[in-house]
Amino acid sequence: MAFKLCRGTAVICENDSMPVNNAVSILRRDIEKRFYATDNEKNEIRLTKASGLESEDFIIIVSEDNITVSAGDELGFVYGLLYISEKFIGIQPFWFWMDSRIEKIDFSEIECGQYRAAKPIIKYRGWFVNDEVLLMKWSIDGDRIEPWKMVFEALLRCGGNTVIAGTDKNLAPCSRIASEMGLWITHHHAAPLGAEMFVRAYPNEKPNYAENPELFHRLWEDGVKSQRDMKVIWTLGFRGQGDCPFWSSDSSGLFNTPEKRGRLISDIIGKQSELVRKYVKNPILATNLYGEVTELYEKGYISLNDDIIKISADNGYGKMVSRRRGIESGRVSSMPTHPINHGGIYYHVSFYDLQAANHITIFPGSVDFVNRELDGVLEMNMTDCWIINCSNVRPHVYFLDAIREKWFGRSISDEEHSREFADAYFGGSEEIARAYSDYHDAMIRYGDEEDELAGEQFYTENVRVLTHAIINGNEGGVSELKWLTGDCRTGEQVERFTGLCRDNLDNISRFYSRCLRVSASLCGNAKTLFDATLLMQTAIHYYCTRGVVAFGDGYREYERGEMKNAFVRFGDSAEEFRAAEKAMRGSEYGVWRNFYQNDCFADIKHTSYMAEKLMGYVRERGDNSHHDKWYRDVVYSPEDRYVYTLLVTDNHMTDDELYRAFKAKDSGR
Repeated sequence: MAFKLCRGTAVICENDSMPVNNAVSILRRDIEKRFYATDNEKNEIRLTKASGLESEDFIIIVSEDNITVSAGDELGFVYGLLYISEKFIGIQPFWFWMDSRIEKIDFSEIECGQYRAAKPIIKYRGWFVNDEVLLMKWSIDGDRIEPWKMVFEALLRCGGNTVIAGTDKNLAPCSRIASEMGLWITHHHAAPLGAEMFVRAYPNEKPNYAENPELFHRLWEDGVKSQRDMKVIWTLGFRGQGDCPFWSSDSSGLFNTPEKRGRLISDIIGKQSELVRKYVKNPILATNLYGEVTELYEKGYISLNDDIIKISADNGYGKMVSRRRGIESGRVSSMPTHPINHGGIYYHVSFYDLQAANHITIFPGSVDFVNRELDGVLEMNMTDCWIINCSNVRPHVYFLDAIREKWFGRSISDEEHSREFADAYFGGSEEIARAYSDYHDAMIRYGDEEDELAGEQFYTENVRVLTHAIINGNEGGVSELKWLTGDCRTGEQVERFTGLCRDNLDNISRFYSRCLRVSASLCGNAKTLFDATLLMQTAIHYYCTRGVVAFGDGYREYERGEMKNAFVRFGDSAEEFRAAEKAMRGSEYGVWRNFYQNDCFADIKHTSYMAEKLMGYVRERGDNSHHDKWYRDVVYSPEDRYVYTLLVTDNHMTDDELYRAFKAKDSGR
């Protein structure tokens, strides 16, 4: 016996809850996507309030005549309806972000019986939509809100229940949308209680707590009052304006020791707790032991009540140690020494640090590595709250999909997850599964630690920093690069940095060629999707690596005084970065049109522009003031080169035109 789920199936909901009604709308949309409009019999899915079920739990009972979804709260109904969508209709959690082709059928037969989902082992589990610069400038059919709804829908489909719904100005409006979809709201560690940033609310006042405590209190209280009608995990704490330590911009000397800093943070958290309790009954409180706060807490300078969820963080590269700040890389463990009550984590699959992180490409580590780190978290009983930095979602679906399994207590591995991912989104392609599994092996290793693998910022940020130094005549060493090269002169920094890319060029070239072969073996939707995801991200690494190698070659020619050769090699570097950006923008089609237009973190296009600047600088050093010497060398025949009856016979060449003339001459054209 079976229930026939079809286009004629009605979803009966006698509930005025916005989250439940939203989930009903999603299910109705999915039914229309999957099934043809036919004359099949009418039947129904009915929602029934049930007592005795735990929060978020549901029971689905299927008979020949109807499907009954019973739940005790809003999220129970939401998860029950999305369970029907995935298990009975076949809509995958990341269907939108991975362009799933939903083929139409007449009906689906659902076996009669009782269905329940697995229970999560993480109480509050979700994403931080952080560094969301791509989402900020992208729209779906002109609608700038729809991308955010698709983010939150994917999170709910993954079984998530909590979100930091954007950064800074995005937080308040997007939190409201997320709340209306049923999610718990929490806050960025730099914006406690979701309050407005001090410098924006009071632009003429110093963002100094010692001078303006009452203004901070007012902002925090306004933040609590504006969100008290939502489900909120209230984030407590105090960092500086702009996501940095508050003492970095304080000149008073009042906070010049760890003891003083810890005491202030402890006092502020106490005051914030009182503010929340003033407006919210039995609030859920949390604080982030992030960056410098981790060290203060571990050394006993910060005291916290036991009921506050203490959220530890990885270093941005998946390792549960303190993050690198400038050249400081203490790698202090961010894990407690023994199992604790009320613990959680903030974990990155995307990061932005102006050094070597990934933002538009996949996390460079392995699934096996992530699994080990998260197993360590579970061993310490840190299961109250897991927030995963999901960034702009689409570039990071592979690891978001893996980590959601950990929310439900399942082990994850490169071999198994890559196969399941390929099954769900690529028709079970074994070649694609192996490519995803092996991706991390193609990444640059810039240090000895297992997490010291480079994302795309490694290429772009450091080329720009070095270009600035070269143009400004800084030969003594660039401070921003000391984390990688140590304290040495600029020329040595260039060599060490570009040498890492040169050493990995064959490796990334082989992997890129392999991905091209995989692409050539595919057709239809699988090919389109693969080309726009893993192939494109590998292309970014490949072309950027080549761009850095050419940059290093150009600098060596520059140091030898071979300015024409340096000009050409810096031009080659600009070309390679242009090719990387072309590969990225070439992945935009259909709904993804202009998705990457606001790549302003890696900013591949700006890196190409900086290499072009260096071309111009070198030309000024090597060409003459009339800009005719190199022009004559490349355009004129040897017998005409030194005849000056006419100084030039064409318009002066731009740097790009001159570069292309040199390349054409070298190729014999």
